[in-house]
Amino acid sequence: MEVAVRHMETPVGPLTLEASADGGEARLVGLWFGVRVGRGDATAGEAAVLDEVEAQLAAYFTGERRGFDLPVRLVGTTFRQRVWAELARIPYGETISYGELARRVGDPKASRAVGAANGANPVSIIVPCHRVVNSKGELHGYGGGLERKRWLLDHERARVGLFASAGG
Repeated sequence: MEVAVRHMETPVGPLTLEASADGGEARLVGLWFGVRVGRGDATAGEAAVLDEVEAQLAAYFTGERRGFDLPVRLVGTTFRQRVWAELARIPYGETISYGELARRVGDPKASRAVGAANGANPVSIIVPCHRVVNSKGELHGYGGGLERKRWLLDHERARVGLFASAGG
């Protein structure tokens, strides 16, 4: 699949946003920490998707957005799809363990497989894999590095109180 790429500077460093119109409608297919190479000439649909991803991420980083409403194409096994769907259900500012995530996908003994699926998430932040911690509640494993995971969690937790005190 060919992807159109855009780079975005954020408080957690540069992100690479990837969109593709392969198979019809343009969708976000990748969000990666750091700079990745890809096709720079986006179709009109891909450019519109990348514009919206960038706008929603900017609002997330300023604390104005708690979730995302984006056209996303996640390619993976049925098990990975289930894991990613559960990741998207973890509330903003909260964490769960790998074991709890395994229980939620219907296989309590699959915490290692859940960890692998979590690590294979192609759209970090949008599908919030940073909200999963080990059984002791400690940070463990993150493709973007533990310092980024810590920053994202601290960013969200700091704003949960702000949303509550503002009535929203």
